[in-house]
Amino acid sequence: KTGLGINAEINLISRFDRKNYFYPDLPQGYQISQLYEPIVGKGIISIQTEEKNSKEVGIERIHLEQDAGKSIHDMDPSTSFVDLNRTGIALMEIVSKPEINSPFEAVEYIKKLRLIMRYLETCDGNMQEGSLRADVNVSVCEIITYQKFIATGDYDLLGTRCEIKNMNSLKFIQQAINFEARRQIKLHEAGKEVTQETRLYDPSKNQTRPLRSKEDAHDYRYFPCPDLLNIKLERGWVDKIRDDLPELPDQKHLRFINDFNITPYDSEVIIAEKATAEFFEAIATNTDGKIAANLLINELFGRLNKDNLSFKENPTTVEQMRELINLIQTDEISSKGAKDIFDHIWNSGGNPTDLVDKLGLRQVQDISLIKQIVDDVINETTQLTTDKPAIFETEPNNPVVLSMYAWYFTAEANVGLRDWNVGKDMIETARKAVQYGPDLSDANSLLAGLMAKNPKEFPEYSEDELFVAARKFAKKASDLNPKSIISILSAANSLFIVGLYDQAVENYEKALSSYERV
Repeated sequence: KTGLGINAEINLISRFDRKNYFYPDLPQGYQISQLYEPIVGKGIISIQTEEKNSKEVGIERIHLEQDAGKSIHDMDPSTSFVDLNRTGIALMEIVSKPEINSPFEAVEYIKKLRLIMRYLETCDGNMQEGSLRADVNVSVCEIITYQKFIATGDYDLLGTRCEIKNMNSLKFIQQAINFEARRQIKLHEAGKEVTQETRLYDPSKNQTRPLRSKEDAHDYRYFPCPDLLNIKLERGWVDKIRDDLPELPDQKHLRFINDFNITPYDSEVIIAEKATAEFFEAIATNTDGKIAANLLINELFGRLNKDNLSFKENPTTVEQMRELINLIQTDEISSKGAKDIFDHIWNSGGNPTDLVDKLGLRQVQDISLIKQIVDDVINETTQLTTDKPAIFETEPNNPVVLSMYAWYFTAEANVGLRDWNVGKDMIETARKAVQYGPDLSDANSLLAGLMAKNPKEFPEYSEDELFVAARKFAKKASDLNPKSIISILSAANSLFIVGLYDQAVENYEKALSSYERV
């Protein structure tokens, strides 16, 4: 099943071999494995590099092997112990090709492999309990030599490898590879040879130390196991397993992007666990995928992390989340209202629809009322700014006066939320206000909006440069004065105009919260 999940070749005939040498933690004195004819052949896993590029890592084979016992050397200063509880149990060993080129890629490879097996339910992936362990082989060579290996497949071009045994932590795997690679590089630079050996990683000292010399295949004295028959699989049986495979992470990732119109990042976060992917699909089907993803990632995952809970301990139901999504989708509640309702559901349960009126969170949807409020504000602002030209004449380079005068033009032209096609006087005044007062929130906010809506008045910029500049001024406006209601609103308007919707909504909510406190 795992082999089919990584698009590997399934060998219909496989056999067992013996490693015939003494194992101190295997009482029978040999280990049963598969060397020459493993049950699964070559396969491929796709991972993401540090540069966010897709990369394929080849799988050499998957074979069955007896697990050894566990030698324990740190319980007593003079005595070693052996835990034989797992001895002889069959394990699945997955051997990758030497195509992993950094500690980051090694961790991504293990994470992807673990995710696939969890979806297939062939391994729970619990590294702390020993369900999944990694033997990490590290070697170094010059880049040009490695490129020759990729072209020829000649393993003799690669450096001498050292194996770090039984790693059970992604963090320690990354640290161990970093240390071991640097250790080998120092040996090469000093003109010394790397000894092929098995090493252990000591996390307390962040270093590897020798355990024993590393054997090659011929040192194990492999021979066919005389006690076990060959494994013969029927093609029809293998095909049935293939047909019954669940949807795997990569397939689900692409489908979620296409079917629910969510971002690749959101999809990647959601599919990271099979349970979260199933929950998302249940709440997003026939609702709104973007809203569902935002609620799941920002609210639900946030609360799980805050309360240190697993997803299995999630107290919300699919029905509650779907109802909440529909309330947002129909504009019956704001994003802030949705957070309040989610908090109530999380802490006390309840029906989202009932909570809207109970908590007084239903939005005003009478557009005529909103327009009347806007008109009143604009008219009031016009009356309050009639004396700005006189001040401007007396202090023409005062940045505060320039900013106020620019807003006077805005009010006089009644452009607040109606008509941003304003005159050159206003644009020049806004330019001056930013020039003389670069740290004035109002000035930066106004100029950003004017640039976005009147590109022809800024011929010194190309179209792309203009929108970059507008975003810069809008972002600066929102950062400069986070407490003033007027500044927050002006920044929010500018952010909205240049398309930074999430930041604009955040500022509108800040302004509303400040207004409610006042």
